[in-house]
Amino acid sequence: MGLEIIGLNKTFSDKKSAETVQVLNDINYHVQDGRFVSIVGPSGCGKTTLLRIIAGLEKASGGNLLLNGREISHDVNRVGLVFQEYALFPWRTTLQNIELGLEMMDVPKEKRRMTAMKFIRSFGLTGFENRYPHELSGGMQQRVAIARTLITDPKVVLMDEPFGSLDSQTRNNLQAFLLGLWQQQRVTIIFVTHNVDEAVFLSDEVLVFSKRPASIVARFDITASRPRERTSTESNQMRKMILDTLEAENMETP
Repeated sequence: MGLEIIGLNKTFSDKKSAETVQVLNDINYHVQDGRFVSIVGPSGCGKTTLLRIIAGLEKASGGNLLLNGREISHDVNRVGLVFQEYALFPWRTTLQNIELGLEMMDVPKEKRRMTAMKFIRSFGLTGFENRYPHELSGGMQQRVAIARTLITDPKVVLMDEPFGSLDSQTRNNLQAFLLGLWQQQRVTIIFVTHNVDEAVFLSDEVLVFSKRPASIVARFDITASRPRERTSTESNQMRKMILDTLEAENMETP
């Protein structure tokens, strides 16, 4: 089944000026279970707004969201969101940040602590469980943020440029790390990025959004087998096709 986005629209209104801005225009798409889908498009076109609507942080102006044929209930159908800026609580340690979701779900302390420690080991954070965010590198902070999201066993994971602020080497390492996690768990991932190379390396599908108000102008299936070679002929050809689509739509390209 999967996640169905049906006729989704979003308009923001300014109460003072009475002006309206349409951000999303009739988004229709079906994300199959376990797929890794990336979205590219110009800054400000509505990519983040779409993620926030799916996560329940914004209300759509029109349309429907269905998960496995039913309207999304964020109490039952957990949807996880990973931000670019990590959004870790500076007064909580690595362990405390990771177990936060379970704490909010009233999981007993002993059980959530044991589960969080499993994530710390599998995420390569052993020895850093009692460190605070300012004592961690950017890559380690993002691992903590991803672990904090996955520990609640979400059905859909939304990622808003999660590696955008990292240096190239750390970014490549975390891309490989994320793919390894995804191949183990096969959770559905919707990944927003401005980096076409990243989208081609990670994804099963890449969606290209238009300028605001955003609509889907193209979809590309990435059929290359994994692990992928970033500079292979197939990857370069796919990258060029996506960039050509962005240019044809008069978009800003990375």
